[in-house]
Amino acid sequence: MKKYYIVLALLMLGIFISNCNPSKKAAATENLSFSADLSSVITTHCSPCHIPDKGGNKLALDNYANVKTHIDDIIHRIELDPGVRGFMPFKKKERLSDETINLFKKWRDGGMAE
Repeated sequence: MKKYYIVLALLMLGIFISNCNPSKKAAATENLSFSADLSSVITTHCSPCHIPDKGGNKLALDNYANVKTHIDDIIHRIELDPGVRGFMPFKKKERLSDETINLFKKWRDGGMAE
């Protein structure tokens, strides 16, 4: 009978530990915002073309409303391979890092906070 209690206790401990995943909690609580997280990335990687203050004459991505409206197209274009028509940032010969691309996706999936 004592063996069964030990097995049961170990089984319950295993179930408890498998549900304690800190990465799930971090992902659920991570709230990204345009002004705090995306604005600087856009200024760094989309300048000067999409930043009117820097002489850009393309779609302005320096404001929340435009980025929110066009987020799906932005993600599509930054995920393209270099050389494919529509690839952004087109002046660079390589894609943005996966981490940077995922930042845009997380912001979109998290509700696109300003």
